Amino acid sequence: MSEGLVKARPTWKRLARMVDGLDASHKGSFPILGKRDTLQKEVDEGWNSDETVQKREKLDKQTTHTTKMAEDYLKEYRDAQEHLLVRAPNGLAQQQNHWKTPSGLAYKINVDAAVFNELNASGFGVVVRNDKGEVLAALAARGTFVQDSEEAEVLACRRAVEFAIEAGFMEIILEGDNINVMKAIMDPGTNCSRLGYVYDDIRCVGRSFRAFSVSHVRRTANFVAHSLAKFAKHIIGERIWMEESPPPALEALHIDSCNIMNE
Repeated sequence: MSEGLVKARPTWKRLARMVDGLDASHKGSFPILGKRDTLQKEVDEGWNSDETVQKREKLDKQTTHTTKMAEDYLKEYRDAQEHLLVRAPNGLAQQQNHWKTPSGLAYKINVDAAVFNELNASGFGVVVRNDKGEVLAALAARGTFVQDSEEAEVLACRRAVEFAIEAGFMEIILEGDNINVMKAIMDPGTNCSRLGYVYDDIRCVGRSFRAFSVSHVRRTANFVAHSLAKFAKHIIGERIWMEESPPPALEALHIDSCNIMNE
């Protein structure tokens, strides 16, 4: 068995597993993916064939090139994962371990979603806070059946920006813990996925604000919205709180308050 073939097969298998784990919107970012099936067949045929030495040498050259393409893609993919951070207006990546107050006149809107498979339903949690960490508005909502967590998260984000408009907040920072969803919201390009129209809705509503930005945080910085999303399992429709702390999130709010005081 030639060296090129031996090296190519495991490398391409790793590539294939990574590709299959991507959704359609991300697959379109990598031109090499269009050649994957052809190249996979090339590698498999080379691995299984029992042809002449001359044929093996030809396959060796072909699969060496295949391997290089696969390894280049793997490197590109891994580098992309390391830099898949939504940028805040100041250019710093948002990877907070705990909730932080917004600066200036902006209001921070944290959003999260939950999937209730046993109920064929979803849940949304939204909380609006000012630069003192005070709750100005909050919402828990029971949503419809969703196919996956991305759909739940993006629908929650759409409801969050609509809620902000309804409540009269015009300078907002939309903050969530799903990095792919937050990044897709900020992407000005055409989203051809099945949820593309929802992302378009969010960006359209976003243009109604005087100031609108999006950031990604860790789950530990999004516990209030998470608590409200989980609470939605126990209600029908929506529950809204204005200028009061929502009882389902009191513990999470207390933790955030302690972190603010300790800064």
